[in-house]
Amino acid sequence: MSDPLKLGFPVKVLGDPSLKSNDARRSQSNPHLRVSLGYLADIFDYLVRHDIRMYRMSSDLAPYATHPDMPQFHSMVRDSATDLGALGKRARELGLRLSFHPSQFIVLNSPDPDLVRKSVWDLTSQAEMLDHMELGPEAVLVVHVGGVYGEKDGARQRWIETWKTLPEPVRRRLVLENDDLRFSCADVLHISEHTGVRLIFDHQHFWCLNPEGLPLRDTLIRMLETWPADQRPKIHFSSPRTEFRQQTRKNSRTGKAEVVSVAPIWTGHADFVQPFEFIGFLRQAEGLDFDVMLEAKAKDLALIRLRSDLQHYAPDIAARFGLSAALGGEAETSSLEARVQLSA
Repeated sequence: MSDPLKLGFPVKVLGDPSLKSNDARRSQSNPHLRVSLGYLADIFDYLVRHDIRMYRMSSDLAPYATHPDMPQFHSMVRDSATDLGALGKRARELGLRLSFHPSQFIVLNSPDPDLVRKSVWDLTSQAEMLDHMELGPEAVLVVHVGGVYGEKDGARQRWIETWKTLPEPVRRRLVLENDDLRFSCADVLHISEHTGVRLIFDHQHFWCLNPEGLPLRDTLIRMLETWPADQRPKIHFSSPRTEFRQQTRKNSRTGKAEVVSVAPIWTGHADFVQPFEFIGFLRQAEGLDFDVMLEAKAKDLALIRLRSDLQHYAPDIAARFGLSAALGGEAETSSLEARVQLSA
């Protein structure tokens, strides 16, 4: 039997608001990757306490390391090689699956060569960190295709052409995700066929953007198969927001600002994961092997709540994540939520 599937969350820890995800000081205070690694070590302790074995690190872990006007920070990653190696060793011992999801400013298909060059620099820096940590090939850099720039076919082709020029460490770590507005699963499958890049299936994005009408399970299988047999793929899962959003708008009649309620947009992520939606998806994915990064606004609280929900409503799915029906997830969720409420 394969190892249990992993659930993960990104960056910010809400169950312990004292934990920082990176050194966020301004450049005048000389922030450093070594400080961020100290914060990350504390987050590892938290993950172990709550038996969470998958985590997305902050893309700002090495502050200003690729800022073009601040060369004093450019050697930060290289200078921290020993510290990165020590923390990577601990991550491997703990069985933690780590990743980066660089910001939306990382664009590999831009017609602007300077933006592409800067994006590659950022990716190279993050790949270098993962390499210094000596993490396996499942520690990845997740990116989107980028912009359409008026012509989707040309935009896809530029991504393919840029791939050919990427440094080896970046190509080895890079994975491509379908998005919710521009590039569908069909688009990223096309790119993968011409590059070999591994793909991330994003469940919410699939439902937001699937003009080709691809079937869910078949598409999921095709995207999982872009990963080598000896690597476990991962996917992204989130639920859409359903509640009213509050917005401040100018009243055209009075000229005054007023708060109004507007309907949700389905690309928005909910605070928690809708458990029945997740259960239904996992049952459609019966027999398939992948880890799940949860992109819920409540971060670790959403993960812990989902584990409790699975134990209660779907023990068969809970078992796939190594959960039994007697782990006391509801008590853990209530305890964490109370701590967050007290610190607010």
